[in-house]
Amino acid sequence: MKKTPIHTFHIPVMGLAYTIDSPIRVAQYGISSVISITDDELIEKMRAFYSKKFELPYKEISQKIQDYRAERITSYLNLVNRIVKEKFENFKKEIVDNKTCLENFISTLPNKSELKERLQNLIKEGSDNIRDFLEDYLSPGEIDVNIMTKVDKDNFDKELQLSIEFNDAHASLRGFANSDLNSSVVLSAGMNPRLYSYFENFSDFFPDANSNLKKKIILKVSDFRSAMIQGNFLAKKGLWVSEYRIESGLNCGGHAFATDGSLLGPILAEFKLKKKELIQSAHDLLVKALNQKELPIPKNPLPLKITAQGGVGTAEEHDFLLEHYQLDSIGWGSPFLLVPEATSVDNETRKLLLNAKENDFYLSNISPLGVPFNSVKGVTNDIWKEMRIKQNKAGSSCPKKLLALSKEYDNKGMCSASKKYQDIKLEELEKIKKKLSVKDFQNKKDKITEKSCLCVGLVNAAYLENNIEVKGQQQGVVICPGPNLAYFDKEVSLSEMVKHIYGNTNIISNEDRPNMFIKELKMYIDYLKNEINTFSGEVNANQLKKWNTFRANINAGIDYYQTLFTITLFLKKTAPKIFTELEFYKKEINTIEI
Repeated sequence: MKKTPIHTFHIPVMGLAYTIDSPIRVAQYGISSVISITDDELIEKMRAFYSKKFELPYKEISQKIQDYRAERITSYLNLVNRIVKEKFENFKKEIVDNKTCLENFISTLPNKSELKERLQNLIKEGSDNIRDFLEDYLSPGEIDVNIMTKVDKDNFDKELQLSIEFNDAHASLRGFANSDLNSSVVLSAGMNPRLYSYFENFSDFFPDANSNLKKKIILKVSDFRSAMIQGNFLAKKGLWVSEYRIESGLNCGGHAFATDGSLLGPILAEFKLKKKELIQSAHDLLVKALNQKELPIPKNPLPLKITAQGGVGTAEEHDFLLEHYQLDSIGWGSPFLLVPEATSVDNETRKLLLNAKENDFYLSNISPLGVPFNSVKGVTNDIWKEMRIKQNKAGSSCPKKLLALSKEYDNKGMCSASKKYQDIKLEELEKIKKKLSVKDFQNKKDKITEKSCLCVGLVNAAYLENNIEVKGQQQGVVICPGPNLAYFDKEVSLSEMVKHIYGNTNIISNEDRPNMFIKELKMYIDYLKNEINTFSGEVNANQLKKWNTFRANINAGIDYYQTLFTITLFLKKTAPKIFTELEFYKKEINTIEI
C-alpha cells in the first residue's frame, strides 16, 4: 500500500468565496478542495481573519506595493498550507489517542478503501502500530486553486498600462507559483494562450530529475476535443496536464458553458476510449519540448487523471461514474453549500438554499461575462439591484473591477454591471426610443440593467459568515448553485454528507429526483428551445446548421443512454423510469421546429 488520495470525491471551486477557506475546514480529513484566487481583496481579508484566529503574525500587503496582487495570494496560500499541516498533525494525534474518533473517521472512508480495511484490521488485532501506519499512509487533502483564464484584465498605473505579467490572471498564477504549496491550479473558462505561455516562467510546473511535478495543471473541460487541443498546446511548451476535470455544460454551478448538444455520458465514454491517445500525444510533444529546453525528460508518460463533476447526487451515481468510466474522482459541489463545516455561506443564504425548489433554480443572464449563469430566486442581490433600477440608479459602483473587460467605451476596461457602463447604454437606448415598440424598448433596457456585480455579490456571504465588515455600496449576496441542489433540503454535518456520498446514509428526502443524466438531457432540450424562441437575428444557413447539429447530438446521446442502461448493472431499480423518460424526451426533441 502507498499514499494515495483518501477519498474518491473532491469539492470543486464555488464562486469567489464559497470555498475560499475550505482546505482549512476539511483538508485534515483527506478531503481535497479548490480555492478561487481571483479576488485578492477577499484573500487579504481572509488572511487577516485567519492570522488572528490562529494567533499568527500578520502584516498587511497594501495596494501601494507594485506586485500586491500576487504577494497577497502567495501569503494567503502559505498561511492556509501552514494551518492545514498543523490541523492535520493534530487530527492524527487525536485519532491515535481516541478510539471513538478513529472509528468515526473510519466510518467516513470509502467502503472499498484499502486504508479503511487496514485500519479496521489493526483495531481488531489491538495493534500498537496505528500511529506508524497513519504516518506512512495518511495524507491531507489537496489545497488546489482555481483561475478563470478569461478573467485576465489589463492593469494600469494611472494612465500607463502595465506589462502583461501584471494582468489579473497572470498575477494570480504568479501568486500560486511562488507559494510553498505542492498542489494544482485548475484552469477554467477556456483557453488563454498568453496565460498558458506564462507558465513557462515557473520551474515548479516542469518535471524534476525524478519525474515529479511540484505544481500541477488541471484543465476543466467540456469535451475531448478541447482537452486534446489544450493539452497538446501546453505539452509543446514542456507542460504536462495532470488532470482533465470534465464538467457538465449545464448541470453545474456557476457559469454554464453549454456544449453543442453533446451530453455528459457520451463525452465521458470518449475520454475512456481515447485516454491512451490523449496521454501519448501529449507525452511525445512534451519530450520534444523538454529536450529543447535541456530539462529532465520522463522515461514514461506522467500520471494523468480523468475526473467528472456536475449534478451527481447519489452514491449509486458516484460509484457508477467511477467504475463504468474508470474515473479517478468525482466532484461534489453544490450539496456542500449545505455543510457549514465545509463552505463559507451566511445563515440567511443557506436557509434560502434549503427551501429552494426545482422552479427556483434557473439560468440567468446576470453575469458581465455574457455567459449564462446558474442562479436561484430570492437572493438579496436581486432585491438591491431592483431597488436601484426603480430609482433610476441602475448599475454597480464597481469597486473591484475584476470583470471590467469591455473596452467599448474605455481603454482601461469597463464592467457591463457598472453604473458608468449602464448609464452610457441607457442614454444610447433613450435616443432610439421612438423607433421601438414599448415591449422592445423594455426588453433592451432589461438586458442592460440585469447584469449583477458578481465581484461583490459572490464574496459577501463569506464576509457575513465571518463577521467581516462589508464596506461600500450595498450589493447583497449572489450565489450560483447547480440545479441539483433542489433535491437537498437540509443542513447536514460533514460526516453525514460524506456518508451519503458513499451510500452509508441518505440525506435526500425527495424520491422524485431525476437521474443526473436525465436531468442534464432535459436542461439541454430546454436550452435549445430557449435559443430558438429568443433568437432575434437573421436565421441563416449557419444558424440552422448549428441548431440541427445540437439536436442531432442530443438524439445521439439518447441512443447512447438507451444502450447504456440496458447493459449496465448499476441503476437497475430506476431503469424502467429512465427508459420511459428517454422515450419522452426523444419525442420532445424531435417535435421542436427548426
